Amino acid sequence: MANKASKHFIHIVKYRWLWMALSVLLLLPGIVAIIYASAVNPDHIPLKVGIDYTGGTILQYGVTQKVTNEDLAKTRADLQGIGIENPYLQILNVNTSQQDKTKENIQAIISIRTKFIEKESHTPDDIMAVLQKDYEGPELIQVSSVGPTMGKELFKNSLIAITLAFLGIVAYLSFRFKFDYALAAFLGIIHDVLFVIGIFAILGIFFNVQVDGLFMTAILTVIGFSVHDTIVVFDRIRENLRYYSKKMTFGEIVDASVNQTFARSINTSLTVLLTLGALYLFGGVTTKDFVLAMLLGIAIGTYSSIFFCSMLIEFWNDKPATQTAA
Repeated sequence: MANKASKHFIHIVKYRWLWMALSVLLLLPGIVAIIYASAVNPDHIPLKVGIDYTGGTILQYGVTQKVTNEDLAKTRADLQGIGIENPYLQILNVNTSQQDKTKENIQAIISIRTKFIEKESHTPDDIMAVLQKDYEGPELIQVSSVGPTMGKELFKNSLIAITLAFLGIVAYLSFRFKFDYALAAFLGIIHDVLFVIGIFAILGIFFNVQVDGLFMTAILTVIGFSVHDTIVVFDRIRENLRYYSKKMTFGEIVDASVNQTFARSINTSLTVLLTLGALYLFGGVTTKDFVLAMLLGIAIGTYSSIFFCSMLIEFWNDKPATQTAA
Protein backbone atom coordinates (compact mmCIF):
# COMPACT_ATOMS: atom_id res chain seq x y z
CA MET A 1 0.00 0.00 0.00
CA ALA A 2 2.76 2.40 0.86
CA ASN A 3 4.42 1.85 -2.49
CA LYS A 4 1.20 2.69 -4.24
CA ALA A 5 1.01 6.10 -2.61
CA SER A 6 3.11 7.70 -5.32
CA LYS A 7 0.86 6.25 -8.02
CA HIS A 8 -2.30 7.95 -6.84
CA PHE A 9 -4.28 9.69 -9.51
CA ILE A 10 -4.98 12.69 -7.25
CA HIS A 11 -2.44 14.02 -4.74
CA ILE A 12 -4.75 16.27 -2.74
CA VAL A 13 -2.37 16.72 0.18
CA LYS A 14 0.44 17.86 -2.11
CA TYR A 15 -1.79 20.61 -3.52
CA ARG A 16 -3.81 21.31 -0.40
CA TRP A 17 -3.23 25.08 -0.53
CA LEU A 18 -4.52 25.08 -4.09
CA TRP A 19 -7.80 23.47 -2.97
CA MET A 20 -8.16 25.95 -0.11
CA ALA A 21 -7.50 28.87 -2.47
CA LEU A 22 -10.06 27.48 -4.93
CA SER A 23 -12.67 27.30 -2.17
CA VAL A 24 -11.99 30.94 -1.31
CA LEU A 25 -12.40 31.92 -4.99
CA LEU A 26 -15.66 29.98 -5.24
CA LEU A 27 -17.14 31.53 -2.10
CA LEU A 28 -15.84 35.11 -2.27
CA PRO A 29 -18.20 36.50 -4.99
CA GLY A 30 -21.22 35.02 -3.21
CA ILE A 31 -20.15 36.39 0.17
CA VAL A 32 -19.78 39.87 -1.33
CA ALA A 33 -23.24 39.54 -2.91
CA ILE A 34 -24.74 38.34 0.39
CA ILE A 35 -23.30 41.33 2.27
CA TYR A 36 -24.49 43.76 -0.39
CA ALA A 37 -27.98 42.22 -0.64
CA SER A 38 -28.34 42.16 3.15
CA ALA A 39 -27.60 45.88 3.20
CA VAL A 40 -30.09 46.88 0.48
CA ASN A 41 -32.92 44.32 0.75
CA PRO A 42 -35.95 44.86 3.03
CA ASP A 43 -35.56 43.19 6.43
CA HIS A 44 -31.85 42.76 5.55
CA ILE A 45 -32.39 39.30 4.04
CA PRO A 46 -29.56 38.27 1.68
CA LEU A 47 -31.99 36.67 -0.80
CA LYS A 48 -35.04 38.00 -2.59
CA VAL A 49 -37.91 35.96 -1.21
CA GLY A 50 -41.07 35.04 -3.08
CA ILE A 51 -44.69 35.14 -2.00
CA ASP A 52 -44.28 31.92 0.00
CA TYR A 53 -42.60 34.14 2.59
CA THR A 54 -43.97 37.62 1.88
CA GLY A 55 -47.60 36.66 1.20
CA GLY A 56 -49.60 37.13 -1.99
CA THR A 57 -52.65 36.24 -4.05
CA ILE A 58 -53.47 32.84 -5.55
CA LEU A 59 -55.79 32.75 -8.56
CA GLN A 60 -57.07 29.57 -10.20
CA TYR A 61 -58.40 29.61 -13.76
CA GLY A 62 -60.11 26.71 -15.51
CA VAL A 63 -59.51 26.21 -19.23
CA THR A 64 -61.14 23.82 -21.69
CA GLN A 65 -57.91 22.54 -23.22
CA LYS A 66 -54.85 20.61 -22.13
CA VAL A 67 -52.00 22.81 -20.90
CA THR A 68 -48.32 22.03 -21.41
CA ASN A 69 -45.20 23.39 -19.73
CA GLU A 70 -44.47 25.36 -22.90
CA ASP A 71 -47.88 27.03 -22.59
CA LEU A 72 -47.13 27.98 -18.99
CA ALA A 73 -43.76 29.42 -19.97
CA LYS A 74 -45.44 31.66 -22.57
CA THR A 75 -48.16 32.73 -20.13
CA ARG A 76 -45.57 33.55 -17.49
CA ALA A 77 -43.70 35.73 -19.97
CA ASP A 78 -46.96 37.46 -20.98
CA LEU A 79 -47.82 38.19 -17.34
CA GLN A 80 -44.38 39.64 -16.76
CA GLY A 81 -44.94 41.72 -19.89
CA ILE A 82 -47.88 43.52 -18.23
CA GLY A 83 -45.81 44.23 -15.12
CA ILE A 84 -46.53 41.27 -12.83
CA GLU A 85 -43.24 40.34 -11.18
CA ASN A 86 -42.19 36.71 -10.80
CA PRO A 87 -45.59 35.01 -11.12
CA TYR A 88 -45.57 31.35 -10.06
CA LEU A 89 -47.65 29.13 -12.36
CA GLN A 90 -48.75 25.52 -11.92
CA ILE A 91 -51.01 23.05 -13.70
CA LEU A 92 -53.41 21.48 -11.18
CA ASN A 93 -55.46 18.31 -11.44
CA VAL A 94 -59.17 18.77 -12.04
CA ASN A 95 -61.60 17.23 -9.56
CA THR A 96 -65.38 16.84 -9.73
CA SER A 97 -66.22 19.61 -7.27
CA GLN A 98 -64.17 22.11 -9.28
CA GLN A 99 -65.89 21.06 -12.51
CA ASP A 100 -69.31 21.57 -10.86
CA LYS A 101 -68.41 25.22 -10.19
CA THR A 102 -67.80 25.98 -13.87
CA LYS A 103 -70.11 26.52 -16.78
CA GLU A 104 -68.36 23.88 -18.87
CA ASN A 105 -66.24 20.87 -18.17
CA ILE A 106 -62.66 22.00 -17.82
CA GLN A 107 -59.57 20.11 -18.91
CA ALA A 108 -56.98 21.90 -16.78
CA ILE A 109 -56.63 24.41 -13.97
CA ILE A 110 -53.93 27.04 -14.08
CA SER A 111 -52.87 28.27 -10.65
CA ILE A 112 -51.19 31.68 -10.60
CA ARG A 113 -49.48 33.03 -7.50
CA THR A 114 -48.49 36.70 -7.48
CA LYS A 115 -47.85 39.48 -5.03
CA PHE A 116 -50.94 40.97 -3.42
CA ILE A 117 -53.27 42.29 -6.13
CA GLU A 118 -54.33 45.82 -5.21
CA LYS A 119 -56.87 48.09 -6.87
CA GLU A 120 -54.27 50.58 -7.96
CA SER A 121 -52.16 47.89 -9.65
CA HIS A 122 -53.32 44.77 -11.49
CA THR A 123 -56.69 43.03 -11.20
CA PRO A 124 -57.92 39.53 -12.01
CA ASP A 125 -59.41 41.05 -15.18
CA ASP A 126 -55.92 42.00 -16.38
CA ILE A 127 -54.76 38.43 -15.88
CA MET A 128 -57.91 37.13 -17.56
CA ALA A 129 -57.14 39.26 -20.61
CA VAL A 130 -53.74 37.61 -20.88
CA LEU A 131 -55.18 34.10 -20.53
CA GLN A 132 -57.86 34.75 -23.15
CA LYS A 133 -55.14 35.23 -25.75
CA ASP A 134 -53.65 31.76 -25.20
CA TYR A 135 -56.43 29.49 -23.91
CA GLU A 136 -59.95 28.46 -24.77
CA GLY A 137 -62.68 29.66 -22.43
CA PRO A 138 -60.60 30.62 -19.37
CA GLU A 139 -62.76 31.01 -16.28
CA LEU A 140 -61.84 32.30 -12.81
CA ILE A 141 -62.59 29.54 -10.31
CA GLN A 142 -61.07 30.71 -7.06
CA VAL A 143 -59.18 33.64 -5.52
CA SER A 144 -57.39 33.34 -2.18
CA SER A 145 -54.62 35.10 -0.31
CA VAL A 146 -51.64 34.07 1.80
CA GLY A 147 -50.91 36.65 4.47
CA PRO A 148 -47.41 37.89 5.36
CA THR A 149 -47.78 36.47 8.88
CA MET A 150 -48.09 32.95 7.50
CA GLY A 151 -45.14 33.64 5.20
CA LYS A 152 -42.96 34.71 8.11
CA GLU A 153 -44.01 31.61 10.05
CA LEU A 154 -43.04 29.43 7.10
CA PHE A 155 -39.67 31.18 6.84
CA LYS A 156 -39.05 30.68 10.57
CA ASN A 157 -39.96 27.00 10.34
CA SER A 158 -37.60 26.59 7.36
CA LEU A 159 -34.71 28.03 9.37
CA ILE A 160 -35.57 25.78 12.32
CA ALA A 161 -35.55 22.74 10.00
CA ILE A 162 -32.11 23.64 8.65
CA THR A 163 -30.74 24.27 12.16
CA LEU A 164 -32.04 20.92 13.43
CA ALA A 165 -30.50 19.20 10.42
CA PHE A 166 -27.13 20.79 11.24
CA LEU A 167 -27.28 19.77 14.90
CA GLY A 168 -28.39 16.23 14.10
CA ILE A 169 -25.55 15.75 11.61
CA VAL A 170 -22.92 17.04 14.04
CA ALA A 171 -24.26 14.81 16.83
CA TYR A 172 -24.29 11.73 14.60
CA LEU A 173 -20.81 12.28 13.18
CA SER A 174 -19.38 12.99 16.65
CA PHE A 175 -20.74 9.62 17.75
CA ARG A 176 -19.86 7.77 14.53
CA PHE A 177 -16.34 9.18 14.15
CA LYS A 178 -14.73 11.89 16.30
CA PHE A 179 -15.54 15.51 16.96
CA ASP A 180 -12.88 16.82 14.57
CA TYR A 181 -14.49 14.77 11.76
CA ALA A 182 -17.89 16.15 12.72
CA LEU A 183 -16.50 19.69 12.74
CA ALA A 184 -14.95 19.18 9.29
CA ALA A 185 -18.27 17.88 7.93
CA PHE A 186 -20.09 20.81 9.54
CA LEU A 187 -17.71 23.32 7.93
CA GLY A 188 -18.16 21.46 4.64
CA ILE A 189 -21.92 21.96 4.89
CA ILE A 190 -21.43 25.66 5.63
CA HIS A 191 -19.11 25.78 2.60
CA ASP A 192 -21.75 24.21 0.32
CA VAL A 193 -24.77 26.14 1.62
CA LEU A 194 -22.86 29.44 1.53
CA PHE A 195 -21.92 28.79 -2.10
CA VAL A 196 -25.52 28.09 -3.17
CA ILE A 197 -26.93 31.04 -1.23
CA GLY A 198 -24.19 33.28 -2.64
CA ILE A 199 -25.04 32.30 -6.22
CA PHE A 200 -28.74 33.00 -5.63
CA ALA A 201 -27.86 36.31 -3.98
CA ILE A 202 -26.00 37.22 -7.20
CA LEU A 203 -28.95 36.06 -9.32
CA GLY A 204 -31.30 38.10 -7.13
CA ILE A 205 -29.24 41.24 -7.59
CA PHE A 206 -28.78 40.99 -11.36
CA PHE A 207 -31.80 38.93 -12.52
CA ASN A 208 -34.37 39.48 -9.74
CA VAL A 209 -34.49 35.74 -8.97
CA GLN A 210 -36.59 34.99 -5.89
CA VAL A 211 -36.51 31.97 -3.59
CA ASP A 212 -39.49 30.08 -2.21
CA GLY A 213 -40.25 26.98 -0.16
CA LEU A 214 -38.73 24.75 -2.84
CA PHE A 215 -35.39 26.50 -2.36
CA MET A 216 -35.33 25.49 1.31
CA THR A 217 -36.16 21.94 0.23
CA ALA A 218 -33.21 22.04 -2.16
CA ILE A 219 -30.90 23.29 0.61
CA LEU A 220 -31.92 20.45 2.93
CA THR A 221 -31.41 17.92 0.13
CA VAL A 222 -27.97 19.37 -0.64
CA ILE A 223 -27.02 19.10 3.04
CA GLY A 224 -27.97 15.43 3.11
CA PHE A 225 -26.17 14.62 -0.15
CA SER A 226 -23.04 16.48 0.88
CA VAL A 227 -22.82 14.74 4.25
CA HIS A 228 -23.42 11.34 2.66
CA ASP A 229 -20.48 11.84 0.31
CA THR A 230 -18.28 13.15 3.13
CA ILE A 231 -19.07 10.15 5.35
CA VAL A 232 -17.91 7.79 2.59
CA VAL A 233 -14.51 9.52 2.46
CA PHE A 234 -14.20 9.71 6.25
CA ASP A 235 -15.13 6.05 6.66
CA ARG A 236 -12.42 5.04 4.21
CA ILE A 237 -9.85 7.19 6.05
CA ARG A 238 -10.77 5.52 9.34
CA GLU A 239 -10.54 2.02 7.86
CA ASN A 240 -7.14 2.72 6.30
CA LEU A 241 -5.86 4.13 9.59
CA ARG A 242 -6.55 0.80 11.26
CA TYR A 243 -4.44 -1.16 8.80
CA TYR A 244 -1.75 1.24 7.58
CA SER A 245 -1.13 3.68 10.45
CA LYS A 246 2.36 2.20 11.05
CA LYS A 247 3.35 2.20 7.38
CA MET A 248 2.04 5.54 6.10
CA THR A 249 1.71 9.11 7.29
CA PHE A 250 -1.75 10.54 7.82
CA GLY A 251 -1.42 12.59 4.62
CA GLU A 252 -0.61 9.47 2.60
CA ILE A 253 -3.62 7.71 4.09
CA VAL A 254 -5.86 10.63 3.16
CA ASP A 255 -4.49 10.52 -0.39
CA ALA A 256 -5.10 6.78 -0.62
CA SER A 257 -8.60 7.06 0.85
CA VAL A 258 -9.69 9.80 -1.51
CA ASN A 259 -8.40 7.88 -4.51
CA GLN A 260 -10.25 4.76 -3.40
CA THR A 261 -13.55 6.66 -3.19
CA PHE A 262 -13.01 9.16 -6.00
CA ALA A 263 -14.53 7.14 -8.83
CA ARG A 264 -17.58 6.24 -6.74
CA SER A 265 -18.19 9.86 -5.70
CA ILE A 266 -17.81 11.21 -9.22
CA ASN A 267 -19.97 8.51 -10.81
CA THR A 268 -22.75 8.98 -8.26
CA SER A 269 -22.71 12.75 -8.61
CA LEU A 270 -22.59 12.67 -12.42
CA THR A 271 -25.64 10.40 -12.50
CA VAL A 272 -27.60 12.87 -10.37
CA LEU A 273 -26.28 15.91 -12.25
CA LEU A 274 -27.26 14.46 -15.63
CA THR A 275 -30.79 13.84 -14.37
CA LEU A 276 -31.03 17.33 -12.89
CA GLY A 277 -29.59 18.80 -16.09
CA ALA A 278 -32.37 17.17 -18.10
CA LEU A 279 -34.96 18.51 -15.65
CA TYR A 280 -33.48 22.00 -15.88
CA LEU A 281 -33.47 22.02 -19.69
CA PHE A 282 -36.76 20.27 -20.35
CA GLY A 283 -38.74 20.60 -17.11
CA GLY A 284 -41.26 23.22 -16.12
CA VAL A 285 -40.39 26.87 -15.65
CA THR A 286 -41.66 26.88 -12.07
CA THR A 287 -39.10 24.28 -10.95
CA LYS A 288 -36.04 25.71 -12.71
CA ASP A 289 -34.74 27.60 -9.68
CA PHE A 290 -35.23 24.53 -7.48
CA VAL A 291 -33.34 22.34 -9.95
CA LEU A 292 -30.60 24.97 -10.31
CA ALA A 293 -30.10 25.03 -6.54
CA MET A 294 -29.82 21.24 -6.56
CA LEU A 295 -27.33 21.30 -9.45
CA LEU A 296 -25.11 23.85 -7.74
CA GLY A 297 -25.37 22.18 -4.35
CA ILE A 298 -24.55 18.66 -5.49
CA ALA A 299 -21.65 19.85 -7.65
CA ILE A 300 -20.08 21.88 -4.84
CA GLY A 301 -20.90 19.13 -2.32
CA THR A 302 -18.93 16.59 -4.34
CA TYR A 303 -16.01 19.00 -4.54
CA SER A 304 -16.04 19.83 -0.82
CA SER A 305 -16.23 16.19 0.29
CA ILE A 306 -13.08 15.35 -1.66
CA PHE A 307 -11.00 18.52 -1.60
CA PHE A 308 -12.23 20.56 1.37
CA CYS A 309 -13.38 18.33 4.23
CA SER A 310 -10.60 15.79 3.78
CA MET A 311 -8.07 18.63 3.74
CA LEU A 312 -9.37 19.95 7.05
CA ILE A 313 -8.89 16.52 8.59
CA GLU A 314 -5.36 16.39 7.18
CA PHE A 315 -4.55 19.87 8.55
CA TRP A 316 -5.69 18.93 12.04
CA ASN A 317 -3.87 15.59 11.99
CA ASP A 318 -0.64 16.69 10.34
CA LYS A 319 1.50 14.28 12.34
CA PRO A 320 2.48 10.58 12.16
CA ALA A 321 -0.66 8.47 11.89
CA THR A 322 0.48 6.23 14.76
CA GLN A 323 -0.38 9.08 17.12
CA THR A 324 -3.92 9.37 15.76
CA ALA A 325 -6.65 7.22 17.23
CA ALA A 326 -8.82 5.45 14.70
